[in-house]
Parts: sequence; C-alpha cells; structure tokens
Amino acid sequence: MRPSLSLGLGLALAAALAAAVSLVWTPYDVTALSIADRLKPPSAAHWLGTDHFGRDIASMLMAGARTSIAVALVAVGIGMGLGVPLGLLAAARRGGWVDEVVMRCNDLVFAFPSLVIAILITAVFGPSAVNAILAIGIFNIPVFARVTRGGALGLWTLDFIRAAEVAGKGAARISVEHVLPNIANLLIVQGTIQFSLGILAEAGLSYVGLGAQPPTPSWGRMLAEAQTMVTLAPHVALFPGLAIVFTVFGLNLLGDGLRDLLDPRLRPRA
Repeated sequence: MRPSLSLGLGLALAAALAAAVSLVWTPYDVTALSIADRLKPPSAAHWLGTDHFGRDIASMLMAGARTSIAVALVAVGIGMGLGVPLGLLAAARRGGWVDEVVMRCNDLVFAFPSLVIAILITAVFGPSAVNAILAIGIFNIPVFARVTRGGALGLWTLDFIRAAEVAGKGAARISVEHVLPNIANLLIVQGTIQFSLGILAEAGLSYVGLGAQPPTPSWGRMLAEAQTMVTLAPHVALFPGLAIVFTVFGLNLLGDGLRDLLDPRLRPRA
C-alpha cells in the first residue's frame, strides 16, 4: 500500500472512529455549561481545553465529527443516487435530446454554488443540518452525472457493448450490467473526493450559520464562535481548524490513493 494511501486511510479512520465513539461516550457532556471553567487551556482534566461556555473541546470535536461525517455522507449519497442514473441515461442517449436536457440542467445547477443553494433553501425552510444536506447533495448531483457520463461514453464505443446490443439487450440493461461495473472505480474515487468537499462545505455553512444549529456540535460553528477569542484563547479556534484540515487532507489523500490503486493505467508494470 502506498504511503499516501496509508496516511489518508489512517486520518479518515481516525475521524470516523471519533464520530463512532461519540455515539456512546464523550469525556464530558457536550451540552453541559460550566462558566467557571471557561477558556481553560489544555490540561489533564480537559485534554484540548474548554471554550467560552466551559464546554470540553475534545468532546465537542468528537460530536462535531459525527455531524460533519453524517452530513457529508448523506449528501454524497444523494448526489450519487441521483447523479449516476442521470449520467448513465445521458450516455445511453448520447447526442439526443435526453442527453442535451440532462447536461444543460447540470450546467444550471453548477451555476449556483452550494452556499447559494443553501441560502435559497434556508430562506424558505430555515437553517438546519437537513437543509445543509439538501444544499450539498443538490450540488453533488451534476458532479456525479458528469463523471458518470464521461466514463460511460468511452465504453459505449467498445466491442463488448456492441456485442451486448447485438444480443438484444436494451440500453438500461447494458448500462447496469456492463457500463456501471466498469466505471465503478471512477465513482468510488469521485465519491471519496466529494465526501471530503462535503465536510468542508458543511463546516463553511455552519460557520455562516446555515448548517447545524445549537445545541448540535459542529466544527464550523466552533470556529465561528471562536473567531473573537483567537488572541485570548487560541486553542479554541486551533483544534476545530486542525480537525477540518486533517480530515479533509486525509480524505483527499485517500481519494488520490484509490485512484492510483484502481486505475490500471497508473499501476507500475512488472
């Protein structure tokens, strides 16, 4: 296994483990306030210190990992669940009006970044983690549609696809049985990359108040709350920032490593 892949996998697993453990245990209750302990530096009692409400930062980071991973995972699921079928449909009907409609709709969604989509959604339904998921998920749909279509178009010209057509298989069956398995590596790599971008987007939306709302912990909101106390207690902003950086960095390394591992053109020749 390549060192970059091992490092990326280790960082991603560390974030996932913290999120999983937070479901059953955190060093302190993340909703408990202790004004007497506010802005304490890292110590044996509070490994990463406390915030301006006296909450344990390590506990907040663990619970925040759960929020970030859940939002990003569901958003990627929405993007993949809708984008992949659309991409397969566009590739199967290449050059036709269906292909044109699907891709122009994708271009329309691309014209609105996830932050703009989130603002539109929250203007109607209010800020929440669910609406952040919808915003990020909607933005992921054209990403997966484009990747799927691009990978599938090259396959539709190959001989084994022609043979399947001659055998009487329809476009839908060929897409599922022959095209999709051969572009699965592309989708896995893209899914990993979008997962890291989803965590970053969730942090950004929470930072501006459009993501998870109190008392649900969020890395982005922890940064937003700490921005006025950077000079007074730098650890309050440092640790959430590092959590975001290392998690996104690890997932990007994992995506690059998976691409090198799954793409036969990048494998070293014996």
